[in-house]
Amino acid sequence: MHRSSPALEPGVLSISRWFYGLMFILLTLGLFSPAPVPDYFSLVIWALCGLLSAYLLVGGLTRRMGRLYLPPALLAAALTPILADSASVALYQAQNISSHDYALDGSRLYFWLILPLIVVSTQYKLRALIAFMLVTSLLPPLLTALLDVSLLPGQLTHAAVRITLYSVVGYLVLMTARAQRRQRHALAESNARLSEYASTLEQLTIARERNRLARELHDTLAHSLSAVNVQLKALEVLWEQDPAKARAALHETQELTREGLQEARRALVALRSAPVEELGLALALERLARKAAERGGLALTLNVPERIHGLTPQAEQQVYRAAEEALNNVVRHANARALALSVARAGHIVRLTVRDDGVGFDPASAARDGHFGLTGMRERATLVHGALSVDSSAGAGTTITFEVPLKEDA
Repeated sequence: MHRSSPALEPGVLSISRWFYGLMFILLTLGLFSPAPVPDYFSLVIWALCGLLSAYLLVGGLTRRMGRLYLPPALLAAALTPILADSASVALYQAQNISSHDYALDGSRLYFWLILPLIVVSTQYKLRALIAFMLVTSLLPPLLTALLDVSLLPGQLTHAAVRITLYSVVGYLVLMTARAQRRQRHALAESNARLSEYASTLEQLTIARERNRLARELHDTLAHSLSAVNVQLKALEVLWEQDPAKARAALHETQELTREGLQEARRALVALRSAPVEELGLALALERLARKAAERGGLALTLNVPERIHGLTPQAEQQVYRAAEEALNNVVRHANARALALSVARAGHIVRLTVRDDGVGFDPASAARDGHFGLTGMRERATLVHGALSVDSSAGAGTTITFEVPLKEDA
């Protein structure tokens, strides 16, 4: 299969089909009008329009012929009117009919050559435009000089006008087509980069979510299974030596299993639900905090406005997930008695704060070890151009602040 070079500009084929199809219909109607002398030029052009319409309408030719598709049509569209005009002069001379009476001085070539000029200017480079301009401007006077010298002055005038007109029109069309091609190329490159960025972002998001799931499973199911395994080993030792202690250990193992199952179910429900979309960020955060406080037996202080405006949907999701991570860490690790969650707007940011009075920790060592979900929360902050800060020390509780910038139009 031939490679198309240059590629067909959008609209070139459809405009050419409409033009030659319409001209074929109009000329067909004109053939039935009575005339004292046959109009040989119109007859030839009528045949040309019919053939070009059929050629341009045949499906699949552009794909099969590639770069060879346009040149035959352009040659026919450009040369046939010129040859028909000159042939008409010869025929009228043979019949002793004055060619001046039928405007055989090249004036009607302007109309029939303008579309080929536009197509050449649109599809090809400057040298092709120059070749088209010279051939279509100089060939008519040359043929006229061989047939009827009396028509030569008019043909030379038209040749000069065509060179000037075609130079201006052709160059403008050529530059416009080049600019459009550059814009399309830049747009295609931008779309490709955007698609690549979206794919990379999707893969990065999936990887981060996998890491979060790994931490979630490690902090819930893995801990529960590890504790159950220890209890089962103790049961193996106590089963024969102290049945009473064995039964107590069995009950404790069952309780651990139930707690692990509840945590696993809670994690699955959290993954499947979309509370921000269903409730709005403010109500979703309030419900999340109440459930965490109930789960951990904590005294809860809430300071959340009725509505939180100015965040993108992605930012709302990251705020919610960061709050979920922080609250889960309080319930599992902080050994706290009180929990506070607040959301406030400060200038051009929205600030989420989660505070507890628990045992605290060293943020630097925790981040290095990957505990408490700090890495995940920092990644979420980065995704929405936000910031995460952690204030904690042993025995002094923990304060986590998650800041997200507002939308520009908020």
